[in-house]
Amino acid sequence: MSKIIRIGTRDSELALWQAHKVKGQLETLGYQTELIAVKSTGDLVLDQPLYELGITGIFTKTLDIAMLNGSVDIAVHSMKDVPTALPKGIVQTAVLERASSKDILVTKGTVSFKNSNTIATGSLRRKAQWLHKYPNHKVVGLRGNVNTRLQKLDDSSWQGAIFAKAGLHRIDVLPKDHIDLDWMVPAPAQGAMVVVALENDSYCLEATSKLNVPNAEICTRIERAFLRVLEGGCTAPIGAIAEIVGEQVNFRGVLFSLDGKKKLEVSRTVSTKDCLKLGEECAQELLEHGGKELMEIIKSSTL
Repeated sequence: MSKIIRIGTRDSELALWQAHKVKGQLETLGYQTELIAVKSTGDLVLDQPLYELGITGIFTKTLDIAMLNGSVDIAVHSMKDVPTALPKGIVQTAVLERASSKDILVTKGTVSFKNSNTIATGSLRRKAQWLHKYPNHKVVGLRGNVNTRLQKLDDSSWQGAIFAKAGLHRIDVLPKDHIDLDWMVPAPAQGAMVVVALENDSYCLEATSKLNVPNAEICTRIERAFLRVLEGGCTAPIGAIAEIVGEQVNFRGVLFSLDGKKKLEVSRTVSTKDCLKLGEECAQELLEHGGKELMEIIKSSTL
């Protein structure tokens, strides 16, 4: 059996770049493909923070529906946008080579962190970590695709805005005026691209599984397991990063209060042979040491 694999993607520049990356890799392997772009609710509604919209998988839901109704065969996502529980009938088939997981601050000239700056981000995680480190600063909301957010920063009186380094680098808009935020713990699976397909589509499952990078899959699985156990269906300021060094996996996870004043952290290093439940175990440890109470406060504050 042979068929054209229809690749579903959002129509933002970054999403299209990612889809073209998958398209190129599949065609190199001899498969025929075509791209089908759709707009998601997350791209259309830009006047509210994501956590206020109350939709799980706001950037992925439209593509999920397109797959389930037969309009597309596979979908390509920024993995950090994908809910930890996939819809029934859809499965993860590949995690591609991971780019930088770092957050960066894009600035307009020199920023003095001793002063009371205004920093923009649409992320609860970034906001909480920034306020934890710089409690005298003001954090304002910022929505839109990468190019829109860069333009909003340029048109504003803000001193800077926080972005994922990978996204700006991929579409070649990474400004010289940026600072790597090495102290900020990234979103689970930040910098990773994931491919999903229908679980009963053996042709696409076989084709896309050839794109999987094992180390990237292992690290993102650990991070997303940490998120899944902590989150409980609630958007919260959670960061996680797993890295494989030799035969070991180094993991660090954090949970913050919404205002950034409270920080809970867990870190652990285990053998790659013993990492299957690392994310879940670290999340449970955090929940048992104040995380459960903090998550209840966050849930009540974001309802």
